[in-house]
Amino acid sequence: QVQLVESGGGLVQAGGSLRLSCAASGRSFSTYAMGWFRQAPGKEREFVAVLTWSGSSTYYADSVKGRFTISRDNAKNTVYLQMNSLKPEDTAVYYCAAGPRNARNPNGYDYWGQGTQVTVSS
Repeated sequence: QVQLVESGGGLVQAGGSLRLSCAASGRSFSTYAMGWFRQAPGKEREFVAVLTWSGSSTYYADSVKGRFTISRDNAKNTVYLQMNSLKPEDTAVYYCAAGPRNARNPNGYDYWGQGTQVTVSS
């Protein structure tokens, strides 16, 4: 069982930065692949980034590649999403998720956080 709690969202101007954190409880955190997804009003939840349990491999959606960085600290049971050069279209609720393997499909994840709102003003 893994419980996930996101933090770090907020309101930022276009071009600004935010760092999201996802704190996990549960002894098996280090064995899970960790992903970030987002969902804007009226849209489906979409993949943002994922990294392997070891953190050795990362994958990004094309829309965020070069601007966002996913990382994890297994000693702190925490995964991060550093978001730079934010755009108004990045506005969404951001969710972290834990699953047995890298996946771009939300159905590939077993555990989800409650989400944190990110709003980017133009």
